[in-house]
Amino acid sequence: MITKLVAGVDCSTQSTKVLVVDIDNGEIKATGKVSHKVFRSGGASETDPENWWDALAKAIDKTGYASKIEAISIAAQQLGVVTLDKNHNPLRRAILWDDTRSASKAKQLVSELGGPEAVTNLIGTQPLAGFSVCSWAWLKDAEPEIADKTAYIRLPHDYITEKLTGNGITDRGDASGTGWWSSRKNEYINEVLDHPLVGLKQSTLPKVLEPNDTAGRVIKSAADWTGLNEGIPVACGTGDNAAAALGLAINPGTPVISLGTSGTAYLRSRKPPQDLSGQVFAHASASGDHLPLTCTLNATLAVDNIAKLLSLKRESISKQTDVVVMPFLSGERLPNYPNSRGSVYGIDHSTKSGEILLAAYEGVVYSLVQSLEILNQNSSGILSESPIILVGGGAKGKIWQDTIVRFSGRDILIPKSDELVAYGAASQAAGILNNENAIDISTRWNISYGERISSTEKDIKSLERIKEIREYAHEINSSNLFC
Repeated sequence: MITKLVAGVDCSTQSTKVLVVDIDNGEIKATGKVSHKVFRSGGASETDPENWWDALAKAIDKTGYASKIEAISIAAQQLGVVTLDKNHNPLRRAILWDDTRSASKAKQLVSELGGPEAVTNLIGTQPLAGFSVCSWAWLKDAEPEIADKTAYIRLPHDYITEKLTGNGITDRGDASGTGWWSSRKNEYINEVLDHPLVGLKQSTLPKVLEPNDTAGRVIKSAADWTGLNEGIPVACGTGDNAAAALGLAINPGTPVISLGTSGTAYLRSRKPPQDLSGQVFAHASASGDHLPLTCTLNATLAVDNIAKLLSLKRESISKQTDVVVMPFLSGERLPNYPNSRGSVYGIDHSTKSGEILLAAYEGVVYSLVQSLEILNQNSSGILSESPIILVGGGAKGKIWQDTIVRFSGRDILIPKSDELVAYGAASQAAGILNNENAIDISTRWNISYGERISSTEKDIKSLERIKEIREYAHEINSSNLFC
C-alpha cells in the first residue's frame, strides 16, 4: 500500500515548523524547524516576511520528504499586516500581532464608528492595538509614503500561501481577526474599510475561502524554491489558534488554554459571541462554526523574563505568596492596558524572590482563568464537567499546570504532541487530497493525551487578592502608576 504524505506548516512569531504526516493514520513522519528574527523596540514588533519564506524552504528541506509531499497547508500567527507593492513584493517589515503602537488608533476607530456597542454589532469584535485594521491605521498615519505604495495587504498565512500558489486568498479563521471582516456576517465590512482612518478597497484584500476550500496549486517558482513538486494542491490554511483547535478536534464547549509567548483561551461554539466589553474576539473556527477567543500579550515570555530579572530559574518559586504581580511587560489586551508595564504589589522586608516569581505565574494564569468565565457567558457555553485542554510551549511545565488547576478548579488534559498548529494544518491538506472535511480527518487521527491532572477546589483566597489589586490598579490607571 502506497503511503500518502501531506505537510502542515506553523509559521509562529519565533519560528516556522513543518510536519510531514501520513494521511491514513495521522502518524508524524518527519519534522523541520527554522527560527525567525523578530525586531522589537518599545511598542514595535516586526519581522521581514521574506524570513518566513526562507524559513519555509529550509524547514521543508530538513524533513527530507519535500518531493514526497502531496499537499500542503499553511497556518500562521494572526493579525499581522504585510504590505505589498503592485508586483506583490513587501514594502517594509510585517507588523506583528503584539505590536502596540496602534493603541490610540484602536481607541479612535471604536469611538468614530459609534462606540463599543455599535462596533460589536458591526464587526463582532472591538479592535484593539495589534489588530490588522488598527496597525494599518497606524501605518497610514506614521508612514504615508508606504501606505500610498501599498497595492495589497496580506496576513502572514495569506502571504506564504500566495507565494506558493500565486493566489491572493485567506480563510474565515484568519480574516475574523482583522477587524475589517465579520464572522457573523461572513463578509468584509464596508463601514470599516471606507472610514478615513482605514481607506481601503476590497480589491486590496484577499478573497476569503470557506473551510475545506483549495487555495490553488504550487507554482513553478515556489516549487523551485521549496523543493515541493509543482502542481500539488495547497489548502486554504488558517490562523494559528483555529489550526490548533482543528488539530485537537475539540467538541463545542471544551475550553482550551494556550501558553506561548502570548496566552489565549478559546472554545468551539455553535454561535458567535457578542461581547460588549471587548474582551472576547469573534473569531471563526476552521471547521465552519465559531471560535470565541481571549488573548493576553504576556504569558511564558513574561514569566521567563521576570525570572531572569530575579536571577532565578523559572522553577525556583516559593510554596506560597501574598505578592501580586501584574506581568504586563508588553502592554496588555486582557485587561486592555496597551501602554502598561509590569508592576509588583505587596512586597516588604521579608519578601523572597521566589514569592515574586510565583506571583508572576499567578498573574498570567489569573487573566486566562477569568477569561474562561467571560467565554462561557459569550458563547454556546462551556461544558460544566469538561477539563481544560492545555497546549502551547508552557503546557508541560508543572508550575503552569498546578497554577491553572488551583485557580480554575478544573481538571486539565495535555496533548502528547507539541505541534498542534501544524497538525491542524496537515488535516486541512489531507482533507483536500482525500476530499474529506478537515475536522473529520483530525477526529479520525485521534490525537492522544497524557495523564489527566485532577483539581480539588478553587484557590478563592488568591483569586480575590489578585482581583482586589487589579481593581485598585484600574482605579489609578490615569496616574500611570500601573498602566
